[in-house]
Amino acid sequence: MPSLPQIAGRPINPPKVGVNNYQGFQPNKTEILPKGWNGYNSRPLPCDILVEHDVGIKVRDGCTLYCDIYRPNPATSGPEHQKVPALICWSPFGKKLNGLTFLPMMTPYNIGVPDGRLSGLEKFEAPDPAEFVPRGYAVINADSRGVGDSDGMAVIMGTQEGEDGYDVIEAIAKMDWCTGNVGLAGNSHLAICQWFIAQQQPPSLKAIAPWEGCGDLFREQFVRGGIYAGKFFRLISDKMVQGYHGLEDFDEMHRRSPLSNAHWEDKRPDMTKIKVPAYITGTYSNPLHAMGAIRSWLEIDNPNKWLRFTGIQEWHEIWADQPSLDELALFFDRFLKDKHDNGWDQTPRVRMTTLQFGEQDPLMNIVVDDFPLPQTEYKQLYLTSDQSLQTSPSSSEFTSYDSRGNTPAVFSFVFKEKTRLMGIPKAVMYMSCNDLDDMDVYVLIRKLDKDGKPMLSLNIPWHSVPFDKIADIPRDKLSDLLLYQGPTGILRASHREIDPKRSIHPNYPFHPHTREQKIPPGTITKLEIGMWPMGIDYEAGQGLQVQVWGHNPQMHPHKGLEGSAPNELNRGFHHIHTGLEHPSHIVLPFVPL
Repeated sequence: MPSLPQIAGRPINPPKVGVNNYQGFQPNKTEILPKGWNGYNSRPLPCDILVEHDVGIKVRDGCTLYCDIYRPNPATSGPEHQKVPALICWSPFGKKLNGLTFLPMMTPYNIGVPDGRLSGLEKFEAPDPAEFVPRGYAVINADSRGVGDSDGMAVIMGTQEGEDGYDVIEAIAKMDWCTGNVGLAGNSHLAICQWFIAQQQPPSLKAIAPWEGCGDLFREQFVRGGIYAGKFFRLISDKMVQGYHGLEDFDEMHRRSPLSNAHWEDKRPDMTKIKVPAYITGTYSNPLHAMGAIRSWLEIDNPNKWLRFTGIQEWHEIWADQPSLDELALFFDRFLKDKHDNGWDQTPRVRMTTLQFGEQDPLMNIVVDDFPLPQTEYKQLYLTSDQSLQTSPSSSEFTSYDSRGNTPAVFSFVFKEKTRLMGIPKAVMYMSCNDLDDMDVYVLIRKLDKDGKPMLSLNIPWHSVPFDKIADIPRDKLSDLLLYQGPTGILRASHREIDPKRSIHPNYPFHPHTREQKIPPGTITKLEIGMWPMGIDYEAGQGLQVQVWGHNPQMHPHKGLEGSAPNELNRGFHHIHTGLEHPSHIVLPFVPL
C-alpha cells in the first residue's frame, strides 16, 4: 500500500467536567459501587462493581491511552470471578456514563429503551457493565487516541486504531485480574473499530461481536457512490468528541482528494485477515452498516462466524432487547470462557429477517443456508414510460424528473401472489442530462399497500413506543432511526467505473472511485447502482415502487441534514431511458416462502 498522506486535523473542545458526563481526570482512582447503587436514578446495580478510573496504557509510539475498567468486586464475587475475561469497548465518544445522556439527545422516544433499563455506567453504543459484570466479565471503556485525556490527535479507524487496539488488548490481557482472554463488543462506531483491530491479529483477542459496523468508510459512509456526505459525522463528533489535540478532519481530507487514495483505502479493513470467531449483526434499515455485515460474512477467513440480520435498531437491541443480550453473553461464554457445552455451537450460522411494514413487527430469526440465499431467483423488472415495472422492456422512450426538485420519477409493480424478496437488489439505469456533464442519482425501493400508498416500517418493537399506528407519529419525530422506507442505491455518474474483480456480488458492483469520467451533455450512459440489501414480504395486491431522485430521500431528524436539501451538483432534468436499446431495470432477489 502507498504511504499514507498527512492527516488533516481540526480543533475540538477540550474535556470539561459535566459535558458528556466527563468526570475529570482521575488516574488510577479505584472505588466499589455496591450492589443496589443507583447513582443515576435508573437501574440499580445487581452486584458490587469495582471501578478503576483512567487506567493508562502506553502504546507502541509512546502515547498513553486511558481506560475505565468495570469488573466484579473480588471481595464479594466468589472464586469463579477472581480472574475474568475482558470486553473492550473502543470509540471516541467518551468513556464515562454517557448512554443515558445521548439517548434523549439523539433519538426519538429514546429509541424504545425504557426508563430504568440502563445503569448509567454504559459507554455510548456499548454493553452496560450492569449487564455483563454480573455475568463474570470486565467491561473496559476505552478513550481512543486523542479523546478525553488520551495522548495524540484523534484519528478515526484505519491502521492507527488497529495498532492502538492491539496494544491495549495485550496490556489488558496481562493484568492480574484478567484470564488473558479478550473480546471486542459494541455497535456502530464500536463495531467498525473491531474490523481494524481484529485484522491486526492480537494474540489475546479471542472473539469479536461487531453489531452493525460499516466495512468501508469511503464507499459506505463518507463518499457513498462518489458523493460526499460528511455532515452527519461532523454533527455527531461535535456533540460527543472531546480532546486536547484535535480530530481527524474528513471534510478537509475529502477536499484534498475527492477520489479514493491511500488515506481512504486505509479506512477499508481487510476482512480476510480476521481469524477469530465473529458474531455479526446487520439491519436493512441502517443507512451505513448493512454492507459491512455482508462483506464480513463473505470474507472473514474463519469457520467460527455467525450472521444475524435483525429487525431491531442497534441501540435498542444492545440496551433493551434481553434475548439478544443473553445470546451475546452465550457467544462470549463459548469463546472467552471456553464453555464448549453451553449450546452456542448449535446456533444457526445465518439467520435473516423479513419486514412486514405498517403496524406489523418483523419476522426474525429465519434460519437459512447461507447469504445470499442459494435458492435466490434474480428477476428483472423493466422501467417503462407509463410509470410501471414490467417483466420485459417496453418501447423506446424516456421519463424525466427535475434533478433539484422534490418529486422523483416513480415506477410501480403489483404482486399477484404472496412474495418474499430477500437479498441484494441492483438498479441498472440508462440516463442522460442535457444541462451538465454529471449526475447524482439516488434510487429508493418503496413498499406499497393495496391502495398504492408508500408504507413505512418501524425499526423497534411496537410494544416499545407510545403510539399504535405509524400515522400517529408527529412529523418532528419522523427519522430514519425510527422508521425505514426501503433499500437505497447511490451513484455519481462520473464515478460509474466498476472493478468486477473486487465486486463481492454481481448485484453489488465495486466502484474504485480513482478517476472521474465526465459525460458529454445529452449522452446516454449506463449506470449500475448497487443497493443496500432487502428482506420484505408482500401480500397479493401489495406493490413495489422504484423511485429515482436527484437528492438523498433519507428522513433525517437533525437540522441541516434533511434528505430533501437540493443536491448542489445536479442541474436541470435527468432523463431515464427505456426500451430494447436502453433497458433500464431493477434486479430483485426472489426467494421461496
